[in-house]
Amino acid sequence: MEELFRLTEDVKDLLDTDRAERLAQLLAESHPADVSRALRELPVEQQTTVFRLLSREQAGSVLHEMDDQTLLELVRALDEVELSGILEQMPTDNAAQVVDELSEEQAEKVLDLMKEEKSEEVQELLEYGEKTAGRIMSPEFVAVHEEMSVAQALDHVRKSASSEHAFYLYVVDDHDHLVGVVPLRRLITADPATPIRLIRHEDVVSVTPETDQEEAARLVAKYNLLAVPVVDGDRRLLGTVTVDDVIDVIQQEATEDIQRFGGVAGDETVLDPAQAVFTKRLVWRFINLATAILAASVIGLFEGSIRSLATLAVFMPIVASMGGIGTTQTATVVVRGIALGDMTASVLLRVLRKEVTLGLTTGAANGVVMAVIAYIWKGQLLLSLILGVALIFNMVVAAVVGTLVPLALKTFRLDPAIASSVIITTFTDVFGFFSFLGLATLLIKFLL
Repeated sequence: MEELFRLTEDVKDLLDTDRAERLAQLLAESHPADVSRALRELPVEQQTTVFRLLSREQAGSVLHEMDDQTLLELVRALDEVELSGILEQMPTDNAAQVVDELSEEQAEKVLDLMKEEKSEEVQELLEYGEKTAGRIMSPEFVAVHEEMSVAQALDHVRKSASSEHAFYLYVVDDHDHLVGVVPLRRLITADPATPIRLIRHEDVVSVTPETDQEEAARLVAKYNLLAVPVVDGDRRLLGTVTVDDVIDVIQQEATEDIQRFGGVAGDETVLDPAQAVFTKRLVWRFINLATAILAASVIGLFEGSIRSLATLAVFMPIVASMGGIGTTQTATVVVRGIALGDMTASVLLRVLRKEVTLGLTTGAANGVVMAVIAYIWKGQLLLSLILGVALIFNMVVAAVVGTLVPLALKTFRLDPAIASSVIITTFTDVFGFFSFLGLATLLIKFLL
């Protein structure tokens, strides 16, 4: 962080003193990720000035590293000819990601100005659905025919324009069907006269273009791969999803899950302007308002009891708060398990048993402690016992809904992360208030 701060300050100083040549040299020596972060600290006019000092190749790398909001502000300040030239120097998958962020009109102009072959490659990727392996795959890979010798394959790798980012040598048959893979290390150490088909691994982990990007990332992580091939329905090799793209996907998906747990749109960033996120925030707050009204209506059923014994109102926030933390803890573990592929139907009963056990035991511990505090505080033994029982009941409810609701959402193809406090705690608020106030109402004559 200190180096990034120093780079940002140096860029500002060189801009202020109009030392363009020294600034261009500094940028050329810096990593694109650091340059993109430094640009974010500048006003758009200065961003444009700095960006135009970059080589086209470095400019493409910097664009790829930018957050969406900074990228949009910058490309609006660039003309389409300038932008198309930069995109032509970028890997196809990275160029597609940038084009995807542009307005439809600007994207069309930029694609028309790009070289025909590159433009078609970008458009092919954009035809795949969002968040699929096809959208993030690179169409550049190294493949050889299964009848080639190791010497011929090595010569092909040396001549291949794609070899710079090649992690594996893919093996295809006469019809370009993927029939194996050879790690480059094995290729280098093999006898030059050996046919490729004798050293290939036939069991190749692959995905289709329609595979969810999160599933592709999970496979790369599970099998410790550097890349996973993308094949069509006939197993023809189309491209690869590489580990650098997987890291981006993991970061993006984790960010979305965290944000949705807090009732925030998954694509929101700290740099988004207020007007851009107003509607998204408002929707979630309306949902929260509706659930709050539902919980309040349950309290309204026992308005007479609360009026007769105002002490009940003192302990209601405790019941709601403990239920809320219970559901958040359970749902966090379950949603993460779903994301990692650990939470499946076969382990549902095991997980549910564990969470209910934790709900009973932690609820009992909290219930006893709270009952003692309530008795010391208010001096009413029966009220203290009712509060303790209500806490136990609420923690069990929290365990059940925190486990089942995310799974139900997943079944209906909804993101389990939306099973956040905005939704799940409604259950614990309703059941918690109902159990506490219901028991108190049944026994109120002994409490007065």
